[in-house]
Amino acid sequence: MCRNIKPLFNFNPVATDAEIQAASLQFVRKISGFTAPSKANEEAFNRAVTEVALAARQLMDSLVTTAEPRNREIEIERARARNAKRFGTVKKLES
Repeated sequence: MCRNIKPLFNFNPVATDAEIQAASLQFVRKISGFTAPSKANEEAFNRAVTEVALAARQLMDSLVTTAEPRNREIEIERARARNAKRFGTVKKLES
């Protein structure tokens, strides 16, 4: 699994189209093996990103849960704590 693709379901606020697009791009990059496709493959690559993004949006819109939505800020702090424990340092993100 690509570590750059983050869970997008059950957050408040809901996942944006930009977040879904970014996850779709990472997914297509991973399975194609291309960071940036050649001119010959560019159309197929971009079409795949668009189709994966549409499928991901349909999935996000159709999933249901009874759990409380997660808070993005709390999840970021938890990730920082895990990283500090794992790597011994924490990088602060600048706003």
